[in-house]
Amino acid sequence: MASEKKDELIFFVNGKKVVEKNVDPETTLLTYLRRKLGLCGTKLGCGEGGCGACTVMISKFDIFQKKIIHYSANACLFPLCALHHVAVTTVEGIGSTKTRLHPVQERIAKSHGSQCGFCTPGIVMSMYTLLRNQPEPKMEEIEDAFQGNLCRCTGYRPILQGYRTFAKDWECCRRNVNGQGCCMAGKGNAMDQGCGKKIVNGSGCCMNGKEDNTELISSALFSPSEFQPLDPTQEPIFPPELLTHNNKPQEQLCFKGDRVMWFLPSTLKELVSLKAQYPDAKLVVGNTEVGIEMRLKNMLYPVIIAPTWIPEMNSVQHRKEGICFGASCTLSHIEEVLRKAVAELPSYKTEVFQAVLEQLRWFAGPQIRNVAMKEWYGNEDKNNLYVYFQALGGNIMTASPISDLNPVFMASGSKLTLISNEGSRTIKMDETFFTGYRKTILKPQEILLSVEIPFSRKGEYFSAFKQASRREDDIAIVTCGMRVLFQEGTDRVQEIKLSYGGMAPTTVMAGKTCQELIGREWKEDLLQEACHMLASEMNLSPSAPGGMVDFRRTLVLSFFFKFYLTVLQKLNIELNGNNNLGETVPARYASATELFHKDPVDNVQLFQTIEDTVGRPLMHLSAAKQASGEAVYCDDIPHYENELYLTLVTCVGHIIGGILADTQEHSRRAARAVKITYEDLTPIVTIECCSHHSLRKKGKEVMSLSTRRLREMYLGGQEHFYLETHCTIAVPKKEEGEMELFVSTQNLTKTQEFVANALGVPSNRIVVRVKRMGGGFGGKESRSTIVSTAVAVAAVKNYQNNCNSMDSPQLKDRIVSSNSKQILKVLGGPSTEVGFKKNGRITSLDVLYYSNGGNSADLSFGVMDRAVFHMDNSYNIPNIRGVGKVCKTNLSSNTAFRGFGGPQGMMVAECWMSDIALKCGLPAEEVRKLNLYNEGDLTHFNQKLEGFTLRRCWEECLKNSDYHSRRKLIDEYNRQNRWKKRGMAIIPTKFGISFTIPFLNQAGALVHVYTDGTVLLTHGGTEMGQGLHTKMIQVASRTLGIPTSKIYISETSTNTVPNTSPTAASVSADINGMAVFILAAYQDCVSLSATGFYRIPDLNYDPEKNEGNAFAYFSYGVACSEVEIDCLTGDHKNLRTDIVMDVGTSLNPAIDIGQIEGAFVQGVGLFTLEELRYSPEGNLYTRGPGMYKIPAFGDIPTEFHVSLLRDCPNKKAIYSSKAVGEPPLFLSASVFYAIKDAIIAARQESGLKEPFRLDSPATPERIRNACVDVFTKMCPPAKPGTFKPWSVRV
Repeated sequence: MASEKKDELIFFVNGKKVVEKNVDPETTLLTYLRRKLGLCGTKLGCGEGGCGACTVMISKFDIFQKKIIHYSANACLFPLCALHHVAVTTVEGIGSTKTRLHPVQERIAKSHGSQCGFCTPGIVMSMYTLLRNQPEPKMEEIEDAFQGNLCRCTGYRPILQGYRTFAKDWECCRRNVNGQGCCMAGKGNAMDQGCGKKIVNGSGCCMNGKEDNTELISSALFSPSEFQPLDPTQEPIFPPELLTHNNKPQEQLCFKGDRVMWFLPSTLKELVSLKAQYPDAKLVVGNTEVGIEMRLKNMLYPVIIAPTWIPEMNSVQHRKEGICFGASCTLSHIEEVLRKAVAELPSYKTEVFQAVLEQLRWFAGPQIRNVAMKEWYGNEDKNNLYVYFQALGGNIMTASPISDLNPVFMASGSKLTLISNEGSRTIKMDETFFTGYRKTILKPQEILLSVEIPFSRKGEYFSAFKQASRREDDIAIVTCGMRVLFQEGTDRVQEIKLSYGGMAPTTVMAGKTCQELIGREWKEDLLQEACHMLASEMNLSPSAPGGMVDFRRTLVLSFFFKFYLTVLQKLNIELNGNNNLGETVPARYASATELFHKDPVDNVQLFQTIEDTVGRPLMHLSAAKQASGEAVYCDDIPHYENELYLTLVTCVGHIIGGILADTQEHSRRAARAVKITYEDLTPIVTIECCSHHSLRKKGKEVMSLSTRRLREMYLGGQEHFYLETHCTIAVPKKEEGEMELFVSTQNLTKTQEFVANALGVPSNRIVVRVKRMGGGFGGKESRSTIVSTAVAVAAVKNYQNNCNSMDSPQLKDRIVSSNSKQILKVLGGPSTEVGFKKNGRITSLDVLYYSNGGNSADLSFGVMDRAVFHMDNSYNIPNIRGVGKVCKTNLSSNTAFRGFGGPQGMMVAECWMSDIALKCGLPAEEVRKLNLYNEGDLTHFNQKLEGFTLRRCWEECLKNSDYHSRRKLIDEYNRQNRWKKRGMAIIPTKFGISFTIPFLNQAGALVHVYTDGTVLLTHGGTEMGQGLHTKMIQVASRTLGIPTSKIYISETSTNTVPNTSPTAASVSADINGMAVFILAAYQDCVSLSATGFYRIPDLNYDPEKNEGNAFAYFSYGVACSEVEIDCLTGDHKNLRTDIVMDVGTSLNPAIDIGQIEGAFVQGVGLFTLEELRYSPEGNLYTRGPGMYKIPAFGDIPTEFHVSLLRDCPNKKAIYSSKAVGEPPLFLSASVFYAIKDAIIAARQESGLKEPFRLDSPATPERIRNACVDVFTKMCPPAKPGTFKPWSVRV
């Protein structure tokens, strides 16, 4: 019997030794760091290893590789028990604002790469780990290091720009105009003129022809010459004690908690014995799957065995037939070994290795590859007692039907060595290995010991393909491994294996097809017959789990076609001169065989320099604290004595109660134990189901003179995906019903009001405090009140029940991202029409909008109002009618998102605009320009356009993007390539600035001047990453005439500035900045404290009369984007984007450009990537980063150019500035319509020239299905109504 004694856990954190005598195997490293050690720099974001906010560096002496290794890991999944004899480094351990920032921390801060800052510590640690392993990395290595990190604010560009200064292939700023202004020339030249990039006409710098204004233009948002150099010799040393431990024999350890035992065997014999003793035990290496199951799926594994110390399971052996890897080898180590083999061995022997490397290239992020593997696919069968490893072996033994590597292992015939107390055996991984969903042929007591990946032979070719919703760190939709062996010297098939994932409950082999292809020549007729057989054999039920049935079936054929072309290319080379080979790859088809490649990001940011505090690219004032982990968020506040935790109990997304407990784990566990019984009724989920039960309609109407019918368009919703989830701390006081709340909210006033009402006390008893938020985007404007009110009620109830306690109990709650989004549908039909002339001039529009509001109104009416206000986008339409209806459904209530309906209304306008251009046979940019407003025109709500700069933005964007020359190059590219197409679109935006509810357009501010000359400033806006506090300090600095260093903003609170408006609608800088300006203007030498108040004047729109001003002013912008699509898979690359934005006279160009880029990339998610998927019963499938994909580092345009329009002061806002938070988001529609432009080119190859429907987002599924060709025709869709779909469009 194995010993069950409890052993000591010994490890180091930031150089300090930790000895833990009472280890709970259910405790993660993140929990221990934050609660036991008080190191809160490492953040809890998603809790499933998908966002990277919890990234730390793990260091250990690898006894198998005989060296110290450093690797990044997700602390939220890393088991505390796995830390024995390991060193952990957190963001606090590398630098501090109190001592010295590490160069990694300094550069992300000074390059403006930190906005809300919640993701920043994780990104810092990913970069730090890379530099510990590679002090002079390549730019590609830097981008790869961030595949496991997400950021919702910045748009990624400033992070990459700051960190590329570490790269050995960094080319400085290349700002060599006039021979001066280089970023490395010294601090004095940091703001010199010139952009240094040749982006106009391809023949010179963008500054050409601007001699008169050269001194006013800059592209230097920061100066690399100010950066500290990286000195690898100054990094903390690896603890010597851990080196001495590795000279001693390892002993088996056992850590025992209340519910789980964790064993660390040291020999294979001990492992086999433990498995015999505990046949139901889980075996883990990285914990990436078991950790997710235990935390998110409420599963329990009483015995866990970690075989990380066993030599046989970590060895790498080069054998005659291939390379044998121990089952505990991490994927990163396998990648390293295979890369070396590919470099050293003849290419014909490494076909399989190259396929494995291609799959690993897109396999999760480094944090996961470094320790294990990662899968998300349904729920584990609780009766399945087989063993799953979390490294190479785990990838096989989890038996996931969408595994990236299992199709490769199956098609290659990899050999598996199994061992148990009965002995060992070796089997080939073939079509018999998987016996059912998550089941294999292994016996319960057997353990996977090793995997041998074979060498390929001469005349043998191998390819692997994977298609996912997002290329980086995403699970596969369909994946495959394909192998063919030819008879020597011929193109006649001797063996062929086609293995697919994502097409059945297991990884499957297309056995019938393979059998039929043996003996056939590799020619066109084989291709045709193979595709027909695969279409039949790899069929799917239209109700298949995962949905996307037509897309998945088409991918099977597309992948084989790619494989066919790839092999044909290689045969042409190998059999060159053989007259028996009659087939060649057509030149127009060659690009279909190219593997995905993306160049490092290149960027230009241009702005007008001003020698003043206001207008300088000042660094975000919290950036350094955020980079060092010192910035305090709601959940970082030190724990109160007697603090309790609340977990809300939900049913189908609706809150029905809550559980209080002493720890978060106990609260969460108890909430999952609640059994809910309810009566099943037919739910109303979709807009179609409730279009006759709308809550209210809003319309702006005139006579319609339409001539053509509009087609229907659907715009999907979007999760806010702020990395800091909802959090509230409620602290009851002992007097008069007082309560203090620390809340992550954009709306202090409503939080205060709702809590007061719920507790039955006046509002003056409730104080709400907000220091900063880790993102908001509208999701914390109204929905946060649900959490804060529930927490407040529970805190008071608990306090009353424990009134004899000497200490007041506090209550804390955390909840994952709210299901908050905007879903808009435009219905075609008799009442939805557009009129236009042959030259493309729009004469009339009649459009009907429906939105899915969910089960309550929330802000949906305001969202619909703004959508209808923006239904013209930037176009003058003489006759227009728009009607909006908000539909009540049984979904969780939807709410505001950045843009508040404006992007949705404008998106529809661009839909009919592009269709009209196609119908008229005219260039889309000409039709758009023809219909643009002019200065002095009236909008459809009769507001006069003053200071109309859109046409300037349009012309400058055309010039900067070199639109017309590149249009010709794109057309030529499309003529030369059949299966890849490029497209380009230029899109304008006109965004109204103000709350559409007039009384919200006001703000207050409070200033205290102290005797030492310092100033404490408070205003009504909240800081959520948009740099509002930084701008307000700049405004106060200029107004008061004192340095910014003398001014401090501590927080936003209801007891300093009352009745604040939500920080939303992009007006926070306008109204709060003006309030700061006004209070300072009235300051005198007597009063050292003053308040200021401001409201936006002349907002008097009357919807009944359709007159008056609905908005204070408009922000304008234009974007031009170019994309490349893979017509066979639906994949796309964002090649280039040029943006010209009118922000008036910028208060802070660095912050404004950051807001533009961040909004743009968030919009790229909205229009091309992020998809909410619901069951027919209304359950949301896409929860968390495992299923819901926001843009990653690799999704931003390869060339990203942003220019702020010059000389365009705005007389209606503080210091001539303009709002910038929301207006740029819609510019990402240029990517959507560039994709549509590319699809048009693809459809023309099939003879299709009429307008077609493309709903948003333009996912790979929608792109591929729209590129109609011979393969899509082989996979016709099932007839609607004949089956129950897995998901429905709501």
